[in-house]
Amino acid sequence: MTRGSVHELVRAVRPRYCRAGRAEKTRILDEFVANTSYNRKYAIHLLNHGKARQPHTERRGRRRVYTSDVTRALVKVWEICDRICSKRLHPFLPEMVEVLERTGELVLPAETKSRLLQMSRSTIDRRLQPLRFQRPRGRSTTKPGTLLKKAIPVRTFADWDDARPGFLEIDLVAHCGDSVHGEYLNTLDAVDVSTAWTECEALANRSQREVSAAIERMRHHLPFPLLGIDSDNDTAFINDNLYRYCKQEQITFTRSRPYKKNDQAHVEQKNWSAVRQLIGYDRYESKEALALMREIYQDRRL
Repeated sequence: MTRGSVHELVRAVRPRYCRAGRAEKTRILDEFVANTSYNRKYAIHLLNHGKARQPHTERRGRRRVYTSDVTRALVKVWEICDRICSKRLHPFLPEMVEVLERTGELVLPAETKSRLLQMSRSTIDRRLQPLRFQRPRGRSTTKPGTLLKKAIPVRTFADWDDARPGFLEIDLVAHCGDSVHGEYLNTLDAVDVSTAWTECEALANRSQREVSAAIERMRHHLPFPLLGIDSDNDTAFINDNLYRYCKQEQITFTRSRPYKKNDQAHVEQKNWSAVRQLIGYDRYESKEALALMREIYQDRRL
């Protein structure tokens, strides 16, 4: 039965229903429900009031304060601030907005700016929650080496408590894009556990010779003597070439446990903040890209 037919039926039955006694009302109601298949309570409402309930057209609850343009402005400031947490971002938000507006990086209407600056820490967290883990992931190119595992001792994250400047965690970051086939550039990322001093060296490939040469170059850039290196179990590190070099130069050489990334938590964090944020996830192969990457790291290190 169409809505128009129901309205006609209501207009025809309602006067008789209103005048009827209790038993007659029950009979009329049974007949009306059988014809319309409506819920009995809703049928009583129609026969008593003569019209259907109007659907709610207005949104319940409080009016939305922080619209999409406010959220977009917040996300832009957050990205520029390297995705720091809300507790660190909130106190400096007014100053950051002022600087970005002065340099032309951010142009906000007065109302949007006012809404942005009145955000609380919890509101910032709620607005950024869907975006916190939306980031690309690089491919792992680690190939476990077994030849010298017994000669190179294991060092876990718990063993760094008494570290002094000069002991570095090192790792390779592959700039291979979506494919690990062929040759591509790599970054040797090294971070001093005690001071968090970070050095990045661009490599033409991940060969043992390239890695050893990069460690030698990096050694001369450090503001303190190189006392020890700690790597994962990649064959780029666990090889006779690097083992003999460290033994000859009296550099302590240790490795992490297989598949335990937390053993190298310091350098894993820098892989993101010092390399991926700067270079990205694209594939680079050419000599021109290698030279440019080395220039970028040279400018960045100081």
